[in-house]
Amino acid sequence: MKAALALVATGVALLAALPFLLSQGLLNAAIQMLIAALFASAYNLLCGQAGMLSFGHAAYFGVGAFGTVHAMNALGGAGLLPTPLLPLAGAVCGLVFGGIAGWFATQRSGTYFAMITLAIAELVHSLAPHLKGLFGGEAGVSTMRMPAWGFDFGSTTQVYYLTLAWVLVSVALLYLYTRTPLGRLTFGLRENSHRLRFLGYNVHGLGMLVFALSAMFAGIAGGLQVVSNESANYVVFDPGLSAAVVLNTYIGGVKVFLGPAFGAALMTFFGYAVSDLTQSWLLYQGILFVLVMMFMPSGLTGLIGTTSRLRQRLGLARLAPLVLLSVGAALLLSLGGAFAVEMLQRAFSQDYRAMANLQPGGPWPPIQFLGRAWAPAAFATWALPVGLLAAGAWLVRLVRQRLRSLEQGEPAPMPVQGKTSHAPSAGRTEGIA
Repeated sequence: MKAALALVATGVALLAALPFLLSQGLLNAAIQMLIAALFASAYNLLCGQAGMLSFGHAAYFGVGAFGTVHAMNALGGAGLLPTPLLPLAGAVCGLVFGGIAGWFATQRSGTYFAMITLAIAELVHSLAPHLKGLFGGEAGVSTMRMPAWGFDFGSTTQVYYLTLAWVLVSVALLYLYTRTPLGRLTFGLRENSHRLRFLGYNVHGLGMLVFALSAMFAGIAGGLQVVSNESANYVVFDPGLSAAVVLNTYIGGVKVFLGPAFGAALMTFFGYAVSDLTQSWLLYQGILFVLVMMFMPSGLTGLIGTTSRLRQRLGLARLAPLVLLSVGAALLLSLGGAFAVEMLQRAFSQDYRAMANLQPGGPWPPIQFLGRAWAPAAFATWALPVGLLAAGAWLVRLVRQRLRSLEQGEPAPMPVQGKTSHAPSAGRTEGIA
């Protein structure tokens, strides 16, 4: 427990120091990472802890965003809701709309629940462009941050600290909720809702409450988005945002409380860093999600927990070579896969096909990548990614074989006083003292 608290305190201190370490552009990216982390944590309350898979959580993020932008324009950052408290408007709007939508959605469970949430989100997304008085049409609704509490909120640094404060408070409240009796009942919804109903609990009311609370914190995330961007557009209702929070949550890991926040922050930074380098960054995100679901269903944070358990069982000296080999395998597979994807993306692009049409019957023009020209029909061009992928796959197989041999070579558990060993002694018949 002390180690976990120390790790959290170190993380908070690092977040507080980021404005002194990052440029303004990277600080804007950090704000988006914090908002995405809060949105994923709010979604995990519903999906990971209550076991209710929603495909339309962008609706509550968007409602919170528009509630905040209208509050900013109506109150001017003063009165009951000064600028630092404006995300409360998003929280109230998310809570109210989430309660209404949750009453309908939680009438069913499983696949039917997921389809109802998707239908509600699609309904809002399709209506928003036509309700121009409320959502501003294609132009959206603009606003401006106003001074309050001695701050002008004109700099990115002040907006970052405001966002950080709201995210830390919200995540802390979500964690404290898991420690309450109601939070324990939420886990019961995921594990066995029929038993809860048999014990006399109002399962529908409990599900609706969890849905509304999740929507409330999603509304806070939407409000922070408006405070940061000073505008809101109906694009916040886009199904892609609902899909992104699902992917981020599962990539991070739903079984660890901070797993979704970690996954959302990581994937938001990945999009910020890679989107300017390649047009295929969404493909990479999809590939990563598929690989995590196939080989690491507990998410990236689950991988950290697995490594910790292996260290306790095998020891650091025996585990370290396996970790190094695993990192090497991941690098080789990533390089080989990225090389193949980028070459194929360029080969099938419209610009390249236009160049090839200029030379009918002639050789295919070279593809520019990594500062050099690659002949698309040359054997060496495709031998490189195939070799990298083969080497990475061989290292993966080697790691599995060594891990299996280490686990089989572990000493048998010592007999505990009053109990017999799991393996029979030599010269004795099993079960006979």
